[in-house]
Amino acid sequence: MFDWIRQKWLQSLAKNIWNSAYTAAGMGRRTKSWYAPGLSPNTALTADLSKLINRSRAAIRNDPWASSGLEKLVSNVIGRGITPKSLVDDDGLREALQSLFLEWSDESDADGLLSFTGQQSLITRTMFEGGECFVRLRPRRPEDELSVPLQLQVLESEFVPISYNETLDNGHVIKAGIEFNKLGKRVAYYFHREHPAEFAFDSTRLVRVKAENVLHVFEALRPGQLRGQPLLTQVLVRLYHLDKFDDATLLRQEIANLFTGFIKKPSPEQDPIDPLTGKPLVFDDTGLPMVAMEPGTMQELAPGEEVEFNNPPGTAADYPNFMKQQLMAIAAGIGLPYELLSGDMAGVSDRALRLIINEFRRRIQQIQHNQVIFQFCRPVWNHWLDMAVLNGSVAIPDYANNPRAYRRVKWIAHGWPYMHPVQDMQAQKMAVRSGFKSRSEVVSELGYDSEQMDGEIAADNRRADGHSLRYDSDGRDPENHKTSNQPAKDDRDES
Repeated sequence: MFDWIRQKWLQSLAKNIWNSAYTAAGMGRRTKSWYAPGLSPNTALTADLSKLINRSRAAIRNDPWASSGLEKLVSNVIGRGITPKSLVDDDGLREALQSLFLEWSDESDADGLLSFTGQQSLITRTMFEGGECFVRLRPRRPEDELSVPLQLQVLESEFVPISYNETLDNGHVIKAGIEFNKLGKRVAYYFHREHPAEFAFDSTRLVRVKAENVLHVFEALRPGQLRGQPLLTQVLVRLYHLDKFDDATLLRQEIANLFTGFIKKPSPEQDPIDPLTGKPLVFDDTGLPMVAMEPGTMQELAPGEEVEFNNPPGTAADYPNFMKQQLMAIAAGIGLPYELLSGDMAGVSDRALRLIINEFRRRIQQIQHNQVIFQFCRPVWNHWLDMAVLNGSVAIPDYANNPRAYRRVKWIAHGWPYMHPVQDMQAQKMAVRSGFKSRSEVVSELGYDSEQMDGEIAADNRRADGHSLRYDSDGRDPENHKTSNQPAKDDRDES
């Protein structure tokens, strides 16, 4: 008996300790209605992915805040494009590769509409909008007369059926349209031949494409995640209701301002007369009188009649603050500073804005390197170089024995303008002279190729020498180095 009581007491004690360990895990009055199912990354996403994608696309088509936020993110991630800089040791081969890739960039689109950097923008937008983007590597025939026989076909998420799951006879498993071997490696993707929303769509026609010819660009938020999640997922409901609220407020103001005034008079003893025209009132289909008015009209009223002018209600006093708070939540949900989303810079000091922009740029750099460069640009360069060598577009005799030595490449993203041009430029100059940074790295941060820039500077110097011209920008002149290296006085916040 004592042992039973002791066991019950220990169970009760353990239960109380467990319940009080984490407040968020409690089942009290405040949290008992909290629905938090335990789902795997793919179970949670794949069940609702199609609906999320459709609602995300609808919001971007119709909601100005969603569309503006997406455009600003794409423009910051890609800008004018992310370009390669070959790291091959041979100067002649490196220049040949750079020139050949630049020529191929204008031919890369299988649809013939965009350049390689234009496809980067389209892929990034598609990834944000639908959560992911598929790119098929399409080898071409020599008679297609391309500089390198390879093109890229950009496809939306719907082309790979999220609901296609099957176990194959060879032990491979198809999950969410992706085939995995026994080791869990992706070996193939299954594509519809046309977009599922097309009129002549046939869902039974699937094409198996080897994984080595498919690039899957998406941001994995959980380990083991197979498909991507739309960027607007967390804010779709808020965007939907905020747009309805804002539109209803606008419509309310529009209707209220349609009424100039109201005529009040005693109960009529005869047929109603239009006080403006003196003629019998004309009624519409609903039985309401239609009164005509013209600008500048002065109307004499009948005895007992009076005019009460309309005083349309304005928006609520806290309407601007309410909209700001909602837009701040939306901006946080999509990873964009509120100031950039709304254009509202009121009350933001220079130093605070610099902090906001620097934090935002870290997020942009994360997307650039993890998704755009690693999942798209890097494999494209490798496949492009393989095809260039096989086609004879570039001659590398020992490429088959040591391809890694020739695949080394640095991808240069666009540069951001300086927050304080004079101060920032002086800081870069001091970093280079102190050995903390190379000049090539500074040039890369600006979004340029240091070798290309050196060639342009050399050409400028030769042209200037040919015309006996001297400029302060000529670094060869010792007189131009006799300037102060002290940074300019720091700007003070107006606040």
